[in-house]
Amino acid sequence: MADPLTPSAVDTARLKPLTIIPVWLAAVVAAVLIVVVAPRDEAFTWLSLSLGGLIVLTFVLQLAASQKDGLVSRTMLALCGSLVVLAVATLVVAVTG
Repeated sequence: MADPLTPSAVDTARLKPLTIIPVWLAAVVAAVLIVVVAPRDEAFTWLSLSLGGLIVLTFVLQLAASQKDGLVSRTMLALCGSLVVLAVATLVVAVTG
C-alpha cells in the first residue's frame, strides 16, 4: 500500500503549471514594460534586474509548493522560459535602439 505522505504523480504534474506559468507571465509583463517604458540607455540594466527578480520569484514559488519531487525540472523550466522571453526583449531593444 502506498504511503499517504508521499506525493502522487498527479500532484507533481499539477504543480508544474502552477509554479512555471506565473514566472513566464511575469517575464512577459516585465519585458513589455521595459521595452515600452524604459529609456533605451537603461533598458539593458532593467532587463538584467528583471531576470534577478524572476529568479527570486521562481524560488519563492518552488518553496511555497513545498514539493521536492521535480524541483529541479520545474525550476529549470521556469528559468529557461524566462530567459528566452528576456532574450527576445533584449533583441528588440538592441534592434530598435
